[in-house]
Amino acid sequence: MRKSILIFLAQLILLPVFADEVWLDPKVNSENEKPDVADYFAYESLEQAQKGEKSQSARFKSIEGTWKFNFVKNYYDRPEGFWAMDYDDSKWDDFQVPGLFEIYGYGDRIYTNVTYPWNNEHPVNPPYIGERNNYVGSYRNQITIPDSWRGQRIFMHIGSATSNLKVWINGRYVGYSEDSKMEAEFDITDFVEFGRSNLFAMQIMRWCDGSYLEDQDFWRFTGIAREAFLYCRPQAHIDDYRVTTDLDAAYKNAVLQFEASLNNADGRSVALRLVDASGKEVWSDKQTVKDGAVTASASIKNPNKWTAETPYLYTLYLTLSDPDGSLIEVIPQKVGFRKVEIRDRQLLVNGQPVLIKGANRHDMDPDYGYVVSLERMMQDITIMKEMNINAVRTSHYPNDPRWYDLCDKYGIYMVAEANVEGHGMMYGPNPLARNLDYELAHLERNQSNVITYKNHPSIIVWSIGNEDGDGQNIVTCYKWIKEYDKTRPVQYEGATNSPDHCDIHCPMYADYGAMQRHERGNDPRPMILCEYSHAMGNSLGGFKEYWDIIRDCRSVQGAFVWDFVDQAVYGTNEEGNVIFQYGGDEGRYPTSDGNFNCNGLIAPDRRWNPHAYEAQYFYQNIWVTPIDLGKGQLEIYNENFFIDLSAYRMEYVLTADGVEFARGTYKLPKIGAQQRVKTTVSAIANALKQAPADKEILLGVEFLLNEAEPLLPKDFVVARNQFAVTDYDFSTYAESAGDVKADESVKMDEAVAWVSMEAAGVVYTFNKRSGWLDYIDVDGRQVTRNGYSLKTDFWRAPTDNDFGANSQRRMAVWRNPQLRTTSFKCSVEDGYGKISVEYEIESPNSQISLEYLISPDGQLEVKQTMKALDTETRHPDLFRFGMTMVMEGDYDRVEYYGRGPIENYSDRNSSQWIGLFRQTVAEQYYPYIRPQETGNKTDVRWWRVVDASGKGLEFTAPAPLSMSSLNYLTEDLDEGMAKRNLHAGDLTPRPFTVVHIDNAQYGLACVNSWGATPLEPYKIHYGDHSYSFVIRPIR
Repeated sequence: MRKSILIFLAQLILLPVFADEVWLDPKVNSENEKPDVADYFAYESLEQAQKGEKSQSARFKSIEGTWKFNFVKNYYDRPEGFWAMDYDDSKWDDFQVPGLFEIYGYGDRIYTNVTYPWNNEHPVNPPYIGERNNYVGSYRNQITIPDSWRGQRIFMHIGSATSNLKVWINGRYVGYSEDSKMEAEFDITDFVEFGRSNLFAMQIMRWCDGSYLEDQDFWRFTGIAREAFLYCRPQAHIDDYRVTTDLDAAYKNAVLQFEASLNNADGRSVALRLVDASGKEVWSDKQTVKDGAVTASASIKNPNKWTAETPYLYTLYLTLSDPDGSLIEVIPQKVGFRKVEIRDRQLLVNGQPVLIKGANRHDMDPDYGYVVSLERMMQDITIMKEMNINAVRTSHYPNDPRWYDLCDKYGIYMVAEANVEGHGMMYGPNPLARNLDYELAHLERNQSNVITYKNHPSIIVWSIGNEDGDGQNIVTCYKWIKEYDKTRPVQYEGATNSPDHCDIHCPMYADYGAMQRHERGNDPRPMILCEYSHAMGNSLGGFKEYWDIIRDCRSVQGAFVWDFVDQAVYGTNEEGNVIFQYGGDEGRYPTSDGNFNCNGLIAPDRRWNPHAYEAQYFYQNIWVTPIDLGKGQLEIYNENFFIDLSAYRMEYVLTADGVEFARGTYKLPKIGAQQRVKTTVSAIANALKQAPADKEILLGVEFLLNEAEPLLPKDFVVARNQFAVTDYDFSTYAESAGDVKADESVKMDEAVAWVSMEAAGVVYTFNKRSGWLDYIDVDGRQVTRNGYSLKTDFWRAPTDNDFGANSQRRMAVWRNPQLRTTSFKCSVEDGYGKISVEYEIESPNSQISLEYLISPDGQLEVKQTMKALDTETRHPDLFRFGMTMVMEGDYDRVEYYGRGPIENYSDRNSSQWIGLFRQTVAEQYYPYIRPQETGNKTDVRWWRVVDASGKGLEFTAPAPLSMSSLNYLTEDLDEGMAKRNLHAGDLTPRPFTVVHIDNAQYGLACVNSWGATPLEPYKIHYGDHSYSFVIRPIR
């Protein structure tokens, strides 16, 4: 303890030494940086502005590509004077801009959630940041400034530099910038020479005082992440502008307000021309610049409105011209007419209480980290549209500016968050929200966010930040935003219980009861969860219950899943296998929260994780309720708020025990937004009259696009429902495969250690000491694997939510319970073989009985019963109640009738239809980044594990089963009592097939991943349980 105190004091003593360093002064966050303005690009001609491709403009020059690069681990080892013209960089490395140090092997890849990444280096004591292990990257490059730019203002743009940026040009210091998620721009006119090469030098540090406000739940990388370029502007130019829209009380007609500030432009004119999506002019105006400003206002009669459902954009062209009419520059600005307000406990967009079907999104790429290409962004927004996601929270910082353009264009509501999070200090007595030394940093980060992105119609809410505590600094930001922008609400999760500086009740991970209590309460604000349904690993159990409540509660308007994409990045393990890396995979003493950054609906490579389908289903906007299926009567509900269903058609399919017997298309009647319409589909009623008797009849309906839409192809399925017309007859589960002759009988062969039962070419061999079924042989061929038996099974490989709830420890008694055989009986009675085995489990005190009935036709019926003997004591729940066996590897195919084709669980199966499916055993395994329980299917009527010729075993039961067949044993996927950085790529498939035959499996849960357990209906309590199933050879 004394040593720790001395070290701490030593760090404090060091503080004054660096007090003059800008990177240690929270009150100085930039030097010579260009003030924040709206995000735009000014073109030299209308033609270029209409194209909207700045890279094609003569006023743009990319500085991306290869730079000379020097990396040092410690700040004190940085190269001095490297910005000098005569500095020798010939031995420096080549490095890509944009690019991150750690991605390219410079330094360790660190992921941490709450703790600061330097926690293992030095005490947390803002603004102090140490020099050891504080990486420094130094850059040099020769860049030619076009001679044609002479006489104009030249600006340097670095889209994102973590954690800070210093710039020198031609040996002269230009400036400094912090806030790693906003662009750094410098006016470099006086530093460059035209028509020749100029020396550009940059330096970036891993950490600075601003890093205390960047303690987000993500990878802590270093470097340049976004676009890097130079651009020029005429001496007279538009500096900043704002476009706001408002709608009248009927949300029909609009008012457009425009205001702009200009430099060196007095006496010149600004022409404003608003055109619709077809290019037709809607409004125009021309104003003369006076005192560096212009304003304009327009009344627009019934414009097309912008919403996430109808993302209609107009284009406003801002043209600055000289008095003689010579064009100086043109800025194209997209305009969406919409109004956002809070009224009567609801968030309204254009007067409608929209449902927020949201996700949190990090800027993250598995190959390049923070460097996210436009193509990857397009992939993300396409998946969002496919998944029915209509809202994004930019967690927990401003995203790449191009993302906002895409959300405007394709229709995504945005909660635009500032780069503020002091999570590592939030729980202490002095969170950064109360540290007045950081008040300016809080404010400047919020000002940058709001000023830069103010003209985006997709932004409907501003967010001050995340997990920073609450205090004066937050209040200061709130007041400034509300004064600057009166058109949008402002939220901050840390102030969710403070209505005076948070307009929306926006808690994270509120449970079901909290949402219902809000509805019953008197909080005048709407409730929209900023984070919920922590999608970590195999999760999203109980998602249905969330949306049942949201749809039932008027003042609860939705939520944002945490989060959209798993944040893991590509790497290799010690064997050279490709893995997705997460926290703790690199570094000797890394601060790490393991795989806590893998919480996505989709995987890093953008595959859909299995739980994504559940989110897609409950986020859909068309719902069907059966009224009288026999008569073809349905009620169709259009949950959209702004569009009717004329763009869709309904297709239906009828199946009998999974076999299709009728299919058709139904043209929908007129169903307006938010309307419920009852309709009769006569073709369904007629088809049901011809339905096969004594079979389970299911009706599936899907809604498909009639024509392609932006990002979605023609015939894309936007919604689907399935209903049971008649139920499955489980009473036939044990029917014989064929006639049994009277003189046939099961033959028993008994030895000291074993007993076998033979019938119709099938031999079942039981171990008399253990009581287990050790072997199944069919027609002389061994089906089961040597060394493995059909055994009771109460355990699963813990999911991430299980670990979070400490279930792997609380329920550990069921991991390998010691069953003591107390009785083994075997006999042949009335031609049937009978085996009866009794077991005792000491802890928790229980009795297990297994009864086997071998039929003369070779099928085996198994009944497992558990009797709890200590019901007075509360004992842990079970992960599953079932049995497991191992078949030879030749049996590598699965055929089944149940829910699929995607894995599903008791509390996450609504998205999966009941049907007939054929898959490989290899396909049953989903490679979660950290291995865990996977591959389960629910509501199984029958399940077959077969070889290439179709031979194998069938499993049926008198009630639905949960089944899986994998090339992995449970212990292969089970990390034990604590996680140890296991990856999917670390595993090798087994050369056999593991079959789980379950009566039930514990639910997955989703409220959070640090304590939540499944809802009560999805738990398996210690108590009396019993189930049975049949194994039937398939020949």
